[in-house]
Amino acid sequence: MHRPKMALNLVLRLDSLRVYSNSSAISSISRMQSTFAVSHAAQRHPVCGLMFARQNTATSSEIPRRMFSTEKDTARVEEPSENEKKLTSEMEELRKEATELTEKVKTLDDKYKRALAESENIRRRLTKQIEDAKQFGIQGFCKDLLEVADILGHATEAVPKEEVSDRNPHLKNLFEGLSMTRAQLNSVFRRHGLEPVNPLNEKFNPNLHEALFQQEVENVEPNTVVVVSKIGYKLHDRCIRPALVGVAKG
Repeated sequence: MHRPKMALNLVLRLDSLRVYSNSSAISSISRMQSTFAVSHAAQRHPVCGLMFARQNTATSSEIPRRMFSTEKDTARVEEPSENEKKLTSEMEELRKEATELTEKVKTLDDKYKRALAESENIRRRLTKQIEDAKQFGIQGFCKDLLEVADILGHATEAVPKEEVSDRNPHLKNLFEGLSMTRAQLNSVFRRHGLEPVNPLNEKFNPNLHEALFQQEVENVEPNTVVVVSKIGYKLHDRCIRPALVGVAKG
């Protein structure tokens, strides 16, 4: 009665070991069983024991190969599904669209900067034109008044100085009136930036002078203004009428 119970308990323990033990425990138990079987067979039949040992060694050497092949099979890469392929294509399209938008942003930014620079240049040109219009807007009016100033100058210079005395009160009063008018007119010219150019004994400047003739003059350097036939005028450093001069010949 006790032996069958003991055998049943052993069978149940073996089953529990087979269910809950890991692969290393099972392999160690199998190795122990095979070793015990080999030793038992060798004791009874040496030749059979040797053959069983070789077979057991071959079987044990094949176990890791089968395990390796099984792990390799379980590690196969699954093929992407239709949703994954669709998402991948959408991602590629989004990348392309982002690249195109980045290029468009760069182009628009460059155009915006060019437009800003151009508008700034236009603003500067307009500001300069407005300032020039304020300064040189009276240029035409000044040119017309220059003829009046020339006539007053010729009139005052034509009067002999010895005749201007108390013996000729009318001539004296006329000369003083013309001189005062000429002085007042020159004062108005200076107030508005119009200045006379009288380059006598100065170097000839083609930007301010116009040479009418050349003559030889001793002890005078060449290209020196020796005669001023008509004085010139400049408005805010801009020549509106060159001085008509005679220059010493070199």
